[in-house]
Amino acid sequence: QVQLVESGGGVVQPGGSLTLSCAVSGTIFRINAMDWYRQAPGKQRELVAGIRSGGNTNYADSVRGRFTVSRDNAKNTVYLQMNSLKPEDTAVYYCNAPLYRDAWGQGTQVTVSS
Repeated sequence: QVQLVESGGGVVQPGGSLTLSCAVSGTIFRINAMDWYRQAPGKQRELVAGIRSGGNTNYADSVRGRFTVSRDNAKNTVYLQMNSLKPEDTAVYYCNAPLYRDAWGQGTQVTVSS
């Protein structure tokens, strides 16, 4: 079993930045790959970024070049640095471990608006 707690969301203007955090417990974090998802009202949940155990990362086309995913194994925490935010980035953001794909936290709200 795994427990996930997302934090760091807020309200920002277009072009602004936010850093999201995902605290992981219940497993050995350093051996797990981690993904970030987001879901806007009325839309399906979509994968936006991921980081593999070896450090390789992947990004959705819509966020590549603007978002950066990283991890701190000592703190059992995954991060998502978001720059140049756009209104279409507005969503609830979730982290997820592929090995524990049915485990979800409450998410953290990101709102990009003028």
